[in-house]
Amino acid sequence: MLRKLSLLIYFFLPIICLGAGGGHGGDYHLDGSLANMGIIWVVPFAGILLSIAIFPLVLPDFWHHNFGKISLFWASILIIPFVIKEGIGVTLYELLHVGLLEYVPFIILLLALFTISGGVRLTGALVGTPIVNLAIILIGTFLASWMGTTGAAMLLIRPLINANKHRKNIVHIIVFFIFLVANIGGSLTPLGDPPLFLGFLKGVDFFWTTTAMFVPMLIMIIALSIIFYFLDSYYLKKEDIKVETPQEKLKLGIEGVFNLGLIVGVIGAVLISGFWKPHISFEVFSGVHLELQNLTRDILLLILTYISWTYTSQQIRKDNEYTWFPIIEVAKLFAGIFVTIIPAIAILKAGTNGALAGIINAVSSDNGPVNIMYFWYTGVLSSFLDNAPTYLVFFNTAGGDPITLMGELKNTLLAISAGAVFMGANTYIGNAPNFMVKSIAESSGVEMPSFFGYLFKWSIPFLVPLFIIVSWIFFA
Repeated sequence: MLRKLSLLIYFFLPIICLGAGGGHGGDYHLDGSLANMGIIWVVPFAGILLSIAIFPLVLPDFWHHNFGKISLFWASILIIPFVIKEGIGVTLYELLHVGLLEYVPFIILLLALFTISGGVRLTGALVGTPIVNLAIILIGTFLASWMGTTGAAMLLIRPLINANKHRKNIVHIIVFFIFLVANIGGSLTPLGDPPLFLGFLKGVDFFWTTTAMFVPMLIMIIALSIIFYFLDSYYLKKEDIKVETPQEKLKLGIEGVFNLGLIVGVIGAVLISGFWKPHISFEVFSGVHLELQNLTRDILLLILTYISWTYTSQQIRKDNEYTWFPIIEVAKLFAGIFVTIIPAIAILKAGTNGALAGIINAVSSDNGPVNIMYFWYTGVLSSFLDNAPTYLVFFNTAGGDPITLMGELKNTLLAISAGAVFMGANTYIGNAPNFMVKSIAESSGVEMPSFFGYLFKWSIPFLVPLFIIVSWIFFA
């Protein structure tokens, strides 16, 4: 019954949208100014964040079976009064804009990387010693800038977990993997992290981040690598496990190697959407245009996903303990997040006229941009909001001219870029692969910390002091 209802919705929604668009010639953009939208509209977004934080801790079984319904509940709490206040036109515009231009491409990219990387398996006996674990994390950190944080994380998280099956304490290994591979490693190119890709689309040179972000990223990587090595050595010694090094370690290999070529295809598809500008688009609703290069990218990604799923041996996926649950969990939860985040982003875009004017005013002074505040506000908001639109808001707040921002205001652009990329590691929802890594780890039997446990036990003690040092060195 639900499946039939879903098919009806998918069939009739475009007709409804086109019908709604035909009767209006006006502007459907949401006014996020304080006169139109108070801070109360952020409550559904706060509600879904608190649900993600609290339910897995206090009602884990209920959450496991109902997280999709809870996500839908908070989305509905926003949509129903939103329709009443703003009307069907604005509501449809916002839902279609965030759905077709942001959420669907986001999920398609994650689906492609999740499916393809799940078809690659490292064979042989990797033993999770501190040096081996650090090596895997550093390899992933290097790859993240060139195949995306999601691609690198999905490629290496399972081998890392399998290498540590004999260990009692591996939560810290997964957490540092999230810090470095799923976030900080994506600092050097627009391929690494969505905020940097948005900057590239706005005119920031492809290799600007490679030079500008290299030293701050290197400081973070070196510091976290040293901390991780000693922390992992401490836990291994505490466990008093005799690590045996089997002969099979010399027989390391890769199964499903053709999937590595498909990952290159994913990179190419993403690059196409950035470089190719045919100036052809299809209007699905007033103001909502699907551009040909983006449609081409998404179709190519789906084709690559299909090829991987069809031609990869199912035994490889079985040996990888591959399940669809992580991508389903991310899809359902982020659907609610993308919907409920609409008012928060609109309020931020309203700048000094919005309910969050204090934040916008804090990043500027009579002497120009306050770079340290750009770093911290972009970062903290990126920890809880989607870091891509947050980057864009502060990019535009700083003037929005890529030439100026790469020139005389290069430290401002660096502050915005570093804040968005680095501090995505602060929470599970700060960057999409964080949640996927958590879900894969849990499906493999690892008891990952709760939302608040991750924040207060790991990211604040280990990351925030390093962020303070980076902000003092580069932005004070």
